[in-house]
Amino acid sequence: MDLLIVADRIAACRKGIAADLAAGRTLPELPAGVSLERLSAKGKLVIPGFVNSHYHSHDVLLKGCFETIPLELWVLSALPPAFPKRSTAEIRARTLLGAVECLRSGITTVQDLATVYPYDEQHVDAILKAYEDVGIRCVFALQVADIAGVKSIPFWDEVVPPSMKDGLSGAVEPYGRGTDVVALVKNAMLGREGIHPRITWALGPTSPERCSEAFLGGLGDLSRSRDVPIYTHIYESKAMALMARQGHPKDSGSLINYMQRCGILTPKLTLAHSVWMLPAEIRKLAEAGTNVVLNPVGNLKTRSGVAPIRPYMEAGVNIALGCDNCSCSDAQNMFQSMKLFASLAAITHPEPGPPTARDALMAATVSGARTAGLAGEIGALKVGMKADLSILDLADPSFVPLNSAARQLVFTESGRSVEHVMVDGRFVVRGRRITSIDEAALRDEVAELMVQLRQDLQVVLDRNQSMLPYLMQAHRRAWDSDIGLNRYVGDGNG
Repeated sequence: MDLLIVADRIAACRKGIAADLAAGRTLPELPAGVSLERLSAKGKLVIPGFVNSHYHSHDVLLKGCFETIPLELWVLSALPPAFPKRSTAEIRARTLLGAVECLRSGITTVQDLATVYPYDEQHVDAILKAYEDVGIRCVFALQVADIAGVKSIPFWDEVVPPSMKDGLSGAVEPYGRGTDVVALVKNAMLGREGIHPRITWALGPTSPERCSEAFLGGLGDLSRSRDVPIYTHIYESKAMALMARQGHPKDSGSLINYMQRCGILTPKLTLAHSVWMLPAEIRKLAEAGTNVVLNPVGNLKTRSGVAPIRPYMEAGVNIALGCDNCSCSDAQNMFQSMKLFASLAAITHPEPGPPTARDALMAATVSGARTAGLAGEIGALKVGMKADLSILDLADPSFVPLNSAARQLVFTESGRSVEHVMVDGRFVVRGRRITSIDEAALRDEVAELMVQLRQDLQVVLDRNQSMLPYLMQAHRRAWDSDIGLNRYVGDGNG
C-alpha cells in the first residue's frame, strides 16, 4: 500500500502509486508541477498520529518529583497556584519540552488544558508560539474557575487552621475580584483564533464543583456561539464525588445533573477522568452524546481509583485517552495509556471481553479526534484527511515476530520504535530526531531554569509538610464517607 501526500493532506492511499511514478505515469491525484520526495516504508508500520486528549503543559518540568500520593495532596504540590509567577522563558521551555516528548512517542495532536496563573497575555502567547514552532497540532484551552480551591475540596475549610489557609490552593484559582473570566477567555480566544494554523481553541472550566452556574452557563454560550469544544475534569477522586453530594443537593448530588442544568451537557463536552461516575450518570452521558477521556496512568499514581471502562463502553459513550500531567503520570506516552486501558477492565470483569487492542487504538485516535471537533480531519489514514502519522520500525524487538500489529502496538510497544512523525504533511520527527527545534539547546535551557524551580518547589513542599496532618485528616474523612459506589479493588487489608 502506498500513500501520496500533497501539501498537508493524504491525496491517495492505494497500491501502485510508487510503480506509476517509477514508470513515469501521470497520477490523477497529483497536481501539475508538484515535486515529490519518496520515502520507502519497507519494514515499517505506518499508523495515524495519536491524539492526547487530556494534558497540561504547566507542570512539565516537575516529572519525577513525586511518589504516588492522593490527588488533593499532589495538587497542592505541583500546580501553578502553589508557586510564584514563572518567567516567560520557563513557560516557553516547558511547553516545547512537553510537545517534544509527545511527538517522539507518536502523539501528533495534544489537548492542552493550561493553567496560566496569574493570568498573563505574554504567557498565553509564549505557549501558542512554542506549539507553532515545534510543529505539533494543539487544541488549546485556558483552565479557569470562579470558586476558590479551598471551598471545593471536602473538609479543607473545616480542618485546616485559619493561619494556614493562605497556603491552600486548587488546580486553578479565580483571577481576582471583579474579573469577568468568561470575557477574559473570550477575548483571549478571539484575539488569537486562526493565527497559528495547527492550533484550535477549546474552553476549559477546571471542574464543575469549582464553577458557578452563571460561569458554566457563560462558557456554554461561548461554546455554542464559537462552535468550540469544552473540556473539564469530573469525579477524578472520591473527594470530588463527595463534594458533589455535599455541595449540590439541588441536583441530587450529581455534577452531571448540574452541568445539564447549566446547558453544557452536550456532544461538545469532554469529561476528563470520570472515575467515580454513577451508573445513572453514565446513561445520561450516553444520551447526551457527551465524551469521556480516561487517564489510567495518572489515576493510579494519584491513588484515585479505576474508571468504569466496561460500563462506558456498554452504554455507548465515546471514550478517548489522555496522558495527563507530567508530574502525575510522568510520561506523555500513549502506549502506556492504551495498555492500561485495555487491561484494567480485568479487575472487575474476569470474563473475556472488551476493551480489545483495537478498542484502545480507536480511543487513542478516532475517538480523540471526535472530542477535539476534528473528526474526519485527523485520527485515521484516509484520503482527504490531514497527513498526521507515525512510522514505526518493525525491526524493533516489540514487533519480532510480527503476529498482530494492533496487539503488539498496545501490549508490547513502548514508543521505542517510533522513527518518523509527520504533522500536516511535514516531518517533525525524522530518524528519531526533532526537526523543528534544537533539542540540545532546549535541554541546556531547562537545566538553567531548574535551579530556581527546584528552590521554589522546596518552599512549596516545606509549607505543605506543616499542613500535612490536617490535610490527611480531611483525606481520611473523605475516604471513610459513603458516596454510593467504590472504584477501588478491595479495602486495602489484603
